Amino acid sequence: MPPTARRRLREAFATGSGAARWGALALLVRPLYIATEYVVAAATTGGYSFVSDSVSRLGEVGCTAAYCSPRHELMNGSFIVFGVLLAVGALLLRRSLGPWVTGLLVISGLSSVATGLAPLDQDATLHAIAATPLFVTQPVALVVLGARLRGVRPRMAGALLVAGVVTASAAAAFVLSGDGSAAGALERLALWPVLIGLAAFAWTQLASDGRSTEQSSSIDGGALTTR
Repeated sequence: MPPTARRRLREAFATGSGAARWGALALLVRPLYIATEYVVAAATTGGYSFVSDSVSRLGEVGCTAAYCSPRHELMNGSFIVFGVLLAVGALLLRRSLGPWVTGLLVISGLSSVATGLAPLDQDATLHAIAATPLFVTQPVALVVLGARLRGVRPRMAGALLVAGVVTASAAAAFVLSGDGSAAGALERLALWPVLIGLAAFAWTQLASDGRSTEQSSSIDGGALTTR
């Protein structure tokens, strides 16, 4: 890497705007988690349903004649990696998110990490304890973020508020349904919109940061011309 590029990279890390860009990128890539589910599910034996089976079954370590998830390490690893991305991304975007949303998303990220470290079939109680905060804090974070953005980004705010209500309702229905025939669909309805909603918010942060950079460059260029 050329010295000039290295210097600019260090400067980006040192500034608040640079940190925010990295935080936005962390949230922007998180929808890739959905692809991980499909990759892991494709290798299962014994039948796996996205409608009736929970996500946690993809991370089960043990195998039986009736069911096996050979790529369970990839699933549990994704819980950890994408959880870290959520927590770190939220911290780097704390100025835009505000303290409440930041705190809620950090808890969500840590909950995801803990879930990956406690597979369902190894200790169901510990797994439930690890995963529960995720289903509580994420919908609340979306609602609070939506309320925060109402004055500046009304469309984004409205979408986040709707997503928060939908994910909260789905999470409650998932818990109440137990091992019902639609448990998998309800769980994903509680999780996937959060990935998309936060990625959309991250994109707006990158776009607004890019416009600010262009405006700053134009101003600096104009100043140099006048000199």
